Amino acid sequence: MLQGVLKKFLLILLVVVIYQHWGKIERLFNPSAVVSEEIRSQARVVLYATDWCGYCKATRRFLDQKGIPYREFDIEKDAEARKAYTALGGAGIPILDVNGTLLRTYDPDAIMAALQP
Repeated sequence: MLQGVLKKFLLILLVVVIYQHWGKIERLFNPSAVVSEEIRSQARVVLYATDWCGYCKATRRFLDQKGIPYREFDIEKDAEARKAYTALGGAGIPILDVNGTLLRTYDPDAIMAALQP
């Protein structure tokens, strides 16, 4: 009885861990999904977001899957981040600054276009 419960718990835990790290796992099996080293090394990406925002989560997942480094600021927890967000005309989340191009929503194609040299 206890072994059955333990096996179910471990299976659920495994599924959760895989889900949380899917971007890293996907890169192992699909290296073409990762952008070139040159683009990654020159990327200057800043994400203004919150913990609860679904589009912010999707943006994080996309950047992680592509191996794009970024700095994230939580506009609810960091007063300086909130000021910067407001100065950018913040009216929604996420806001991304990708190499100087402001993106005001989750848009993978626009992110990739803004990363191109």
